[in-house]
Amino acid sequence: MSAPAPLETDYLVIGSGIAGLHFAQLASAHGRVVVVTKKAPDDTNTNWAQGGVAAVQASDDSFDQHVADTLAVGDGLCDRRIVELTVQEGPEQVRRLLDYGVRLARGEDGGLDLTREGGHSRRRVVHYEDITGREIQRALLAAVAANPNITILQDHIAVDLLSLAKYGGEPACFGAYVLDRRSGEVQTIVARATVLASGGAGKVYVYTSNPDVATGDGIAMAYRIGAVVSNLEFVQFHPTVLFHPHAKSLLISEALRGEGGKLRLANGERFMDAYHPLAELGSRDVVARAIDNEIKKSGADSVFLDMTHLDPDFVRARFPNIHERCLELGIDMTRTPIPVVPAAHYMCGGVRTDEHGRTTVKNLYAIGETSWTGLHGACRLASNSLLEGMVFAARAAEDVRTLQARRPAQVAPWQSGHATDSNDAIVVALNWEEIRRFMWSYVGIVRTDKRIDRARHRIELLRQEIKEYYWDFKIDSDIIELRNLALVAHLIIESARRRKESRGLHYTLDYPNKLPEARDTDLQLTYGPPAA
Repeated sequence: MSAPAPLETDYLVIGSGIAGLHFAQLASAHGRVVVVTKKAPDDTNTNWAQGGVAAVQASDDSFDQHVADTLAVGDGLCDRRIVELTVQEGPEQVRRLLDYGVRLARGEDGGLDLTREGGHSRRRVVHYEDITGREIQRALLAAVAANPNITILQDHIAVDLLSLAKYGGEPACFGAYVLDRRSGEVQTIVARATVLASGGAGKVYVYTSNPDVATGDGIAMAYRIGAVVSNLEFVQFHPTVLFHPHAKSLLISEALRGEGGKLRLANGERFMDAYHPLAELGSRDVVARAIDNEIKKSGADSVFLDMTHLDPDFVRARFPNIHERCLELGIDMTRTPIPVVPAAHYMCGGVRTDEHGRTTVKNLYAIGETSWTGLHGACRLASNSLLEGMVFAARAAEDVRTLQARRPAQVAPWQSGHATDSNDAIVVALNWEEIRRFMWSYVGIVRTDKRIDRARHRIELLRQEIKEYYWDFKIDSDIIELRNLALVAHLIIESARRRKESRGLHYTLDYPNKLPEARDTDLQLTYGPPAA
């Protein structure tokens, strides 16, 4: 069977969350856009986001205060220029959400209702109940569906980026090979700009708040063609994910603590006052480590988030989705504290970009959680993530106007060679499980050199096994994700190995103090044979 002819478009977007769809909508004003999403268009990290969008709105708030809060939580690694432009463009992005038809909660005076989350000195988080991401996803998908200049290819997973080793002396990207998961056919998509908006990599850990699609695809593909990736050791563990045998990845929003929720031990004792002046409203890295420490000290399975001292009607109205989900599992959060544990939540590192979303590879952009813009530093301030996705999607959509429509004279179609169908899928499942478990144990909330070295040894053996499997058998979505997951695990391990200090989300018992100078951890593949 001959390979399908290349599909040509102006802009190829990989990912259908807030960053990818916002870019697509804006860029469609001056070009054709193809959005590739590997499952359903709403199967994204955005759709799972509960909290909201941080943006200055109130009269007692200011850009300077939002900047200061972001810098404080970022623990010395934020790019102040990026923080300032992101914060200053926040209110405009909230207006754009309203223009899309996003329903945001209103106060009694008709103005936007603002909540407060950990690390914020003011109420500045706009939201819709406790399902803000789902509401944003709904509105953006509706806008994109009505746009004739945008095509969404669902059940399509990107395999690798199309690249030229030399283009003005530097690597360049001109599209991607994309697998149709239903037909098994690999489509070549050629574009003058390729935008990575594929989200994070929470699934590299066995405990995560992320959906199954969060396998680090964009980071892995960008690294394989020579893009710089930065600060991947900074994995944010959300302090509060429901601990229950029948619940999978149910995030218990930080907004519960913002509205007065208290963390307690099984005996009812509060403990956060001993760890941070803001107690439960400390930054996520501090709260996650505190919970991890208390669980290890006591041998308990979890700690508890207590909302029972608050008005039950308020709790049900403010957090209807979480209240309903907990009720389904036999927990009435207005009467009973919620058992919670930390879980991998957000990648603060990613593909290094500038203020326009440009990576170090020509014509390749990265936006949203896939990127490293310099906004989050060593730890992300709550609800700055959806804000970042919108700000840099808008900036990238404006920047791609200037790109010339360049492509190679000949585009090689995908070749399966002598690869055969696999009859040994158990290899993929076992490798996937092993990676996620040793990453949690060795490169998790608290690290040591010995643990990191153990992880490094294991991942190199597994990557070789995965590489052989990848080249011997015809590809499917499982092996594509495993290949990406293993590479991202390797990059996290290597980044953690190089940081000889404790800063932000990277905490190591061997180096408990911060170095005098904050430095980024940059990794880049020497351009040559593709990395596994």
